[in-house]
Amino acid sequence: MKNINEEKSKNKFFKKLKENKLVEKFLTKEIILYAVFGVLTTLINIGSFFIMTTFFHIENDLANNIAIVLAVLFAYVTNKDLVFHSQAEGFGEKFIEFCKFILGRLVTMFIESIGGSLMFKYLPIPTIVSKCLITIIVIILNFFISKFFAFKSSNNEKEVK
Repeated sequence: MKNINEEKSKNKFFKKLKENKLVEKFLTKEIILYAVFGVLTTLINIGSFFIMTTFFHIENDLANNIAIVLAVLFAYVTNKDLVFHSQAEGFGEKFIEFCKFILGRLVTMFIESIGGSLMFKYLPIPTIVSKCLITIIVIILNFFISKFFAFKSSNNEKEVK
């Protein structure tokens, strides 16, 4: 009996969650895909940082910058094709799109690099925790840069009109 009542209350919760306009607005396929690939990008970023600092004893700042570059390359491919479904045509449009993406990522890389460096040196928390905290900020910034600046998509054009 208890399991049936628990299931009913769970179903009510999910039904109310689905009906919530705020959830409906922000829990889109695009955001879910961005989150999935963001997690993978973050794993590449943090994982490569961890491997370089732990096993290869590369200095924190250098390892951080290398990890960022690896993550950015992965993010470009997944965001362009799988998340934002770029509509850029021809070499010129694709090149401009790539440059916009890289420019946006350079801005957040600067934020991540300087923020990471400051956190590594001045916060009394483990470097990997600092790395995770600054990465969360960067993920949020990268979504908005990619969606509204870097990628040409039919969705972005419809929202502007």
